[in-house]
Amino acid sequence: MICHFRLTAFMNYHFITIEGNIGAGKTTLAHLLSKHFNARLILEQFADNPFLSKFYESPRQFAFPLELFFMAERYKQLKELVHTKDLFQSITISDYLFTKCLLFAKVNLPEEEFRLYQKLFDIIYQQLAQPDIVIYLHAPVSKLQKNIKKRNRVYEQNIPDAYLFDIQEAYTNYIKQHNVKTIYVDAGNADFLGNQNHFQVIVDALEKDYETGQHYFSLP
Repeated sequence: MICHFRLTAFMNYHFITIEGNIGAGKTTLAHLLSKHFNARLILEQFADNPFLSKFYESPRQFAFPLELFFMAERYKQLKELVHTKDLFQSITISDYLFTKCLLFAKVNLPEEEFRLYQKLFDIIYQQLAQPDIVIYLHAPVSKLQKNIKKRNRVYEQNIPDAYLFDIQEAYTNYIKQHNVKTIYVDAGNADFLGNQNHFQVIVDALEKDYETGQHYFSLP
């Protein structure tokens, strides 16, 4: 027997993307939703980027190769998985939006390098399917820093608040300026693993169909 909410999500949203700042809880929620809906899961392979730790040590020197590597890997993942039919998993859930390439590059790259990067992005972007809906997790920087400390990735431990604010602003501006169908979640107190009610808010939100634009949800 198939639950009603699962059938509704199956009908309306075949490609769901979860986004948010560093430490917002994207991957945790992606895992939970993929299990709940028996969905195919696309997770960003950030640990495979050989420039990541170097970037945090010397941002100016390694920003461009860092962003190029991320864009190439994200493109490869989405191209292969999104366009591969699966008779048993009709829903795909990703813990990143391909457009994050451009958002992070805008923050990390100087103007001339960003213009070059954007040209490459525009060529690649046209070849990818876009998500049916985006779940955006918005959390204050203090919460992000707490989560970053908790997951204890060595290279992330000294990320400045100012950098997280810049990334947050880039996401917020993008969502406001583009007609993206977005479930915008106030995730300041989010605990999707420990609080079933928090997770249920997301499941219930995916039960509905929405107009293009932002649709706000808070967690109990």
